[in-house]
Amino acid sequence: MRYTKNYLSGQSKLAEAIDKAEYVVIGAGAGLSTAAGFSYSGERFREYFSDFEEKYGFHDMYSGGFYPFDSPEEMWAYWSRFICINRYADSENGVYKMLFSLVKDKNYFVITTNVDHQFQRTGFDKNRLFYTQGDYGLFQCSVPCCAKTWDNEDIIKSMLKLQKNMKIPTEAIPHCPNCGEPLTMNLRSDDKFVEDEGWHKAARNYENFLKKSNNGRVLFFELGVGYNTPAIIKYPFWKMTLQNKDAVYACINLGETYAPDEIADRSICINGDIYYILEELCKNKK
Repeated sequence: MRYTKNYLSGQSKLAEAIDKAEYVVIGAGAGLSTAAGFSYSGERFREYFSDFEEKYGFHDMYSGGFYPFDSPEEMWAYWSRFICINRYADSENGVYKMLFSLVKDKNYFVITTNVDHQFQRTGFDKNRLFYTQGDYGLFQCSVPCCAKTWDNEDIIKSMLKLQKNMKIPTEAIPHCPNCGEPLTMNLRSDDKFVEDEGWHKAARNYENFLKKSNNGRVLFFELGVGYNTPAIIKYPFWKMTLQNKDAVYACINLGETYAPDEIADRSICINGDIYYILEELCKNKK
């Protein structure tokens, strides 16, 4: 990879900001998981879903997640494959591990819109994580009848083994243990998303961390966050940086790096590939 002078300067400033920070708040979006190898399209999509592509004509996993399949049996065949490769398979290419190595000795907290659980799988403390949009590893009631979620690993892996001809057996369709209605994924897509006890605990932990770090040297470290849901991470990071004169805002993204003029002198924006930037930061870590 070829580096420009500005690129290298930003990387050096980021390394210094991490080193000097008393607190690091990581904000992670879809671009981080894409950099980690979790592409939803192209060769990886065709490897696992060529049969669904041929029948239904969609060309990426994201579109498949919203597709109105002919039956619940077919829908769960799709989702069980999807969840197994994006939540339970050991296919992370090292991006999350590199990020962890950079902050593991810092006082950190992570807020993310990603739902693939890769932070906890690669060593991040679960009490320092806030998954705002749900988790591929959880079921919830489709009604919903209650504010509960259930771990789905055993059921999902069983579906994967049982499916034939793009369908799971009818008796394998999961139902709510509370009311008997069908279960669904615990993903924020409409007003039926369940914020369970664990979600609220994580939200409180995040709020308490922000209060504790309010007047300290904070690095708001944003990775792969676009403009689909900027009000969750990007805009709050800008606002909190503006309010704290000792805060620094850093952003790594490919094609979407920007900081408002009001915080430009305390911002580090690196337009590049997250994998290679983290790799270089780890190589040069003191």
